[in-house]
Amino acid sequence: MATKIRLQRHGKKGRPFYHVVVADSRAPRDGKFIERIGSYNPNTNPATIVLDFEKALDWMNKGAQPTDTARAILSYKGVLYKKHLQGGVKKGAFDEAAAEAKFTAWTEANDARITGKKDGLAQTKAETRKAALAAEAKKKEEKAAAVAAKNAPVAEETAAEETEAPASEETEG
Repeated sequence: MATKIRLQRHGKKGRPFYHVVVADSRAPRDGKFIERIGSYNPNTNPATIVLDFEKALDWMNKGAQPTDTARAILSYKGVLYKKHLQGGVKKGAFDEAAAEAKFTAWTEANDARITGKKDGLAQTKAETRKAALAAEAKKKEEKAAAVAAKNAPVAEETAAEETEAPASEETEG
């Protein structure tokens, strides 16, 4: 039986959410599957990927073929790299400890890259919010100045009338 690792679509229209499943290649996209090995949510930034690493690696070693998007997800999580390193161990290119050290170094670098992206997005969001607040404060000051300018001539006219009225009363009396 030819098996595929592929995405099964769920979620509302325009808001997709996918399950990463192992299915018979002849089964429909959202139909019968053998095993669910994770989920993928492209609606978040960066996309949220939950994957059972060991199950995915086991299915890859059994010969399951991933679709293009599933391959990208497996690569992002390191399943394909781990399979590659296991192939090197089988061929005798290096031992298991060296393979594990390489995979650990790759995992740390990948985690640092993901953390950097999340921090950059949070910083950009904070800067955008700060700029919006500054623009709002500036607009509020301009509006207050316009209202003060509009009310100022009225206040000056009433003050001028008050100073003129007592002067005219004194001359008449």
